[in-house]
Amino acid sequence: MSRAELLGLGLSSRSVDYRLSCGRLHLLYRGVYAVGHRVVAPAGIRLAAVLAGGPGAVLSHRAAAALWGLRPDSRPKVEITVPRSRRPRAGLEQHQAVLADDEVVIVRHVPVTTVARTILDLAAVVPRHHVEKALKEAEFLRVLDRQAVETLLDRYPRRKGTPTLRTLLDDGVDMRVTRSKLERRFLAFLTSAVLPQPETNVTLELNGTTFEIDCLWREQRIALELDSRSAHDTATAFEGDRKRDRALSVAGWRPIRVTWRQLHGDRDELEADLRALLGSSSSLSRA
Repeated sequence: MSRAELLGLGLSSRSVDYRLSCGRLHLLYRGVYAVGHRVVAPAGIRLAAVLAGGPGAVLSHRAAAALWGLRPDSRPKVEITVPRSRRPRAGLEQHQAVLADDEVVIVRHVPVTTVARTILDLAAVVPRHHVEKALKEAEFLRVLDRQAVETLLDRYPRRKGTPTLRTLLDDGVDMRVTRSKLERRFLAFLTSAVLPQPETNVTLELNGTTFEIDCLWREQRIALELDSRSAHDTATAFEGDRKRDRALSVAGWRPIRVTWRQLHGDRDELEADLRALLGSSSSLSRA
């Protein structure tokens, strides 16, 4: 509890000092105390740090990332963001910024920066590969709101870390990619690589079950699926995709999957793989 809270409960300053002297209160940060014992869980330490920061303080940066489960934080100082400059305090690393309402939430009673703001802050204080890991973890935990990150990048275009985060997002999976956009990009990729054009959006019946195939090469018996995050990132889609691939394999087709990231980040490797899979037809197309 903070000293202000204790005084608000009716205790006098002398009573607070007495409880400190007899071990009923234990100092965590200046003006913030643990009640009854010295052992405090990480959540308690985080809340204490925010209380020590004063009105408007929030958990942020590496400490916020640890609370969200994006990366561990074993640093001795707890990072907070305060709305105005304050004197240094032992055990705290203070950043100064005025945060918008949509950049702060309450998690387990602790005011903390949102996942989007936390990742933006991380990009300013840790190496690029740590930011990338945090992004991947946020995606895995399904707490990453890509649009919220984009909003912050537009809001703070000159902020330290913005270029790094922008590059990582542009190089990574675009969660907003639609099936039609991904299909157009893939067909354009085939044209530029002089690879055979497939039949698209083909209905294929296998053992009484009908499947819709994004891209089909009948001669090579290749059925390619364009995996957009929006269309396939659910438990139902995950199971259905595996069932579909198994049925295609049993029927003598070769199921292939291509993602947005592969199309844009692994173009040379993707081209080489498709050229090998499509075989002689690719050679004839180049002749």
